[in-house]
Parts: sequence; structure tokens; C-alpha cells
Amino acid sequence: VVTDLMDKLTHIFGQGLSNSFYPVPQQAIGVGSAFEGWSPCAEDVVYRVLVPLSPPPGHAFHLELDTAGIPQRNFCVRVELLCTCTREQLGENMLCFLHHPEEELKRKQDPSLLHTLCTGSYLDVEKTVHWFYQFLRVTWLLLPQSCHWRLMLQPSSRSCKFQLSKDKESFMVEMIFGVRQGDSDIFVDSQPTEVGIPSTTWLETYAVAEAKFFRHISRKAPHDSWHCKCLQLLTRILIGVGFSSYTLKTVVMHLLNTIPLTQWRRRDFRHRLMDILKYIHCSLETKRLNHFIIGNERFPMEISLPSDFRAAEPLNLFQHLASNPDAHTKARHEYVHLLHK
Repeated sequence: VVTDLMDKLTHIFGQGLSNSFYPVPQQAIGVGSAFEGWSPCAEDVVYRVLVPLSPPPGHAFHLELDTAGIPQRNFCVRVELLCTCTREQLGENMLCFLHHPEEELKRKQDPSLLHTLCTGSYLDVEKTVHWFYQFLRVTWLLLPQSCHWRLMLQPSSRSCKFQLSKDKESFMVEMIFGVRQGDSDIFVDSQPTEVGIPSTTWLETYAVAEAKFFRHISRKAPHDSWHCKCLQLLTRILIGVGFSSYTLKTVVMHLLNTIPLTQWRRRDFRHRLMDILKYIHCSLETKRLNHFIIGNERFPMEISLPSDFRAAEPLNLFQHLASNPDAHTKARHEYVHLLHK
């Protein structure tokens, strides 16, 4: 349902905005636990989709590193105007933003992206989300899904959230907007991770590459593989325990990359659960849990990464435990609590 909805929405978007200079949405990509196959709570599942944005004609996006963070880096998306005089000479119905008088541009052409969704020269997350909300509100009745489903928009400043309901069926969708790094599967996206983040800040995300890794594993694993059930069960147990589901997901991805996929069947379930718990324990003792993608030379080559990712220094997701003895002690207690649960 979500995939079909996003395909139709993107199609209408392309038609309705063909003569304007807003970002161009590309085919949405399902990310997160719901699309990877291990959602811990079926009743609370949120279907997250990342919508890649491409620059409109006469514009270019440039990613500028803002401040370094762990594990995510912050970027700004600088919008640059490009000369389109050649396209104009070829008969395309577009005036060059750089070489036409401003008055003529105002009279004959929609404003550039710099004058709609940017703050200064940078693409603004909150303006982009608000613009998409407005478009979705207007176009919903044009979608065939509107005959059967009821749409309820949910307030959010850095993503587009809505609930779809029909009879007794209901589910949540969250659209996150992203800009691709080169031609890789690494993006910067609008998803918030902290309060008070500037509206021109986009965070590096590995969600698309991780979702592709799970699909890569599913293609290679036996049809009765229980790797997702391992992750699903332990994530349910983690509710109320201090470890994040991302920590657990990272551990499972590392083990999927090292333990033969033929050893993740139902009969191996208990052994794999013990392997996961031992891996967490070892990571706690060494105060080190390597990021699964950054610095991982064994990451599948079929998934495209920026050229410096595989050879980079592995990023330690437990760096905060190495620098904070109280946090390390607390994490060890939480691990004991996890074992008891």
C-alpha cells in the first residue's frame, strides 16, 4: 500500500510541478525496520520512506560539511544557479536565472528555488517539509487511494507524517527527504536526531545502504532463515532497557556478515541469540562497537558507498562509554537486565 501510494504521489508531483523550480522528488525508498522485516511491535509500526530530492532545471545541489558528529555528520545543502542560456537557445521554455533581467524573470517565470525553499543559499528542511505537506493536502483527492483510505496529517517540522485508516485498519507513514551523496547509497536527510537542530542542517544517513544490505541477505539466505526473527525478538525485549535498537541492529549486521547464512535457520535460533548477546558483552568490555558501514572493508560491493567509506577509520558507536565511566557502568547494568529479561 505504501509503495503504491508513493509511486502515484511522485508521478502526480512530477506532472503538477513540471513548470516550476521546486526540488524534484524521485522514487521513494523504504527504510527502517518495517521494510527490513524485523519491526518489534506490529501495532506501533511506522513505515518510513526516504524521498530523494533532485535539483530543478537551472539549479545544482552541493553538500557542504557543517560540523562533525558521532555517528552522524551534519551537512548543509547549498543551492547554486546554473546558466541555461544554451537550453534557451535550443527552444526550451525557460529563461536563464543568471543572465536575464530580474524584472523579466518575475514577469515570465516562476521564482527560483533560492527564493522559495531556501534560507540564504541553503535548502531549508522545515520549508521543504511544509511545502510537501501543502502539496499532499491539495493532491490527496487526486489519488485513487483517497476512495478507500482516510488521510490524517500529523504535525512534524522535519518529516512528513500521516496516518492512513480504512475500517479497522490503520498505519503510520513517515516521509523523510534526502539528497544523495554523489551516485552512492549514502544520503543526507531531514530526519531529526536532536532538539534545536538548525533548519538548514541535513544529517548523513546510512538507512538506504542498510535496507539494501537486508535485501542482499534475504536474497542469499535460505528461505527459512530466522535472522530477522532474532532481531525482532531481542528488540522487543530491549523495550525498557537502555540499549538502542540501532545498537542491536548493528551487532546483527556484523554477525550476518561473518556467520554463514546457512546457520541462521530455526534450529540455530538459540545459538544465534547467544552469539548476539556475547557480541554485545564483548563490545561492552572493550568499550568498542564498530559502525557497520564506515570502515567496513567487507561491506557488500554491490551496495554503492562514497569512495572513502570502506577504507576509513572504523567509527566507534561506543565512544561515549570509553570517555564516560558512569555511562559504561550503567550500560553494564543494562546488559545484566537484558540477560534477566
